[in-house]
Amino acid sequence: MFTGIIEELGTVTNLKIDQENLDITVRANFTSELKIDQSVSHNGVCLTVVSILDDTYTVTAIKETLEKTNLNDLTEGSIVNLERGMKLGARLDGHIVQGHVDQTAVCNNIKETNGSWYFTFEYDPLLNNITIEKGSVTVNGVSLTVVNSKKNEFSVAIIPFTYEHTNFNTFNVGTVVNLEFDVIGKYVKRITELG
Repeated sequence: MFTGIIEELGTVTNLKIDQENLDITVRANFTSELKIDQSVSHNGVCLTVVSILDDTYTVTAIKETLEKTNLNDLTEGSIVNLERGMKLGARLDGHIVQGHVDQTAVCNNIKETNGSWYFTFEYDPLLNNITIEKGSVTVNGVSLTVVNSKKNEFSVAIIPFTYEHTNFNTFNVGTVVNLEFDVIGKYVKRITELG
């Protein structure tokens, strides 16, 4: 489990295809604190550390993960949002995030407004995911509040700190991002459907 509060930005240093899997090597400041088998969120995708070498560690994404996320878009030098699993008993500063990406979305508008930014994302509504106005959503692992919720589109407002300390500052119109919809909203929707 995660909170959607990004700990740091990592840099992809190597990508290796192994049959249908992708081994992703990342350089991060907290590498020395990691251990094999530990879960780390990469742009919102929960992946397991399989090896550690100096200031880099490697995780493996399987075909299922690659098909449902933006990890196939990574290249050497890509910047990824990183978060280690939450500690039991610690403050939950974001919201409950599972690290299980529901689908991807495309950034279709970026608007700077006197020191903050509005990012708008469009997603396929046929997968039956929804956002709720002022509800939570995770974009590339970042816990955010939904603004202007529509059937297949929503916006988020980004403060300067978030812009500077996540990979939002690398986004352009057309950037593909990972979405995890609010787990509580998903349960409420399912209960409503069941009547």
